[in-house]
Amino acid sequence: EDIEAGELHEEWYSVPVSTREAIIRCRAKGGRVIAVGTTVTRTLEAATKPNESVPVAGDNVTRIFLQEGYKFRCVNGLLTNFHLPKTSLLMLVSAFAGREKISSAYKEAILKRYRFYSYGDAMLIL
Repeated sequence: EDIEAGELHEEWYSVPVSTREAIIRCRAKGGRVIAVGTTVTRTLEAATKPNESVPVAGDNVTRIFLQEGYKFRCVNGLLTNFHLPKTSLLMLVSAFAGREKISSAYKEAILKRYRFYSYGDAMLIL
């Protein structure tokens, strides 16, 4: 990936019909879609067309780069670990919650000696 150029690697994804149907049921009850992980977030956003809030079922590839200024269409919350600095994953999380809030959360995590990266502590962003 080349973050400075605003480009990410291509990634294959699959959205099962059952996932689409679960999101439709969730939305019908006024619920929120909480993605577990950045890959799920990227998948659901890539599969959701502009001006819609439910992904299209099927297989595809994406180069979507979720960064500040992106308007999330499908995902309303995110459960993810603490990501390393200067990565596209940290940019995705910042796009979701805002750079200032994420920076504050990371400062607290450092003070509390949280574990970062894979197999580390997690955060729930609503």
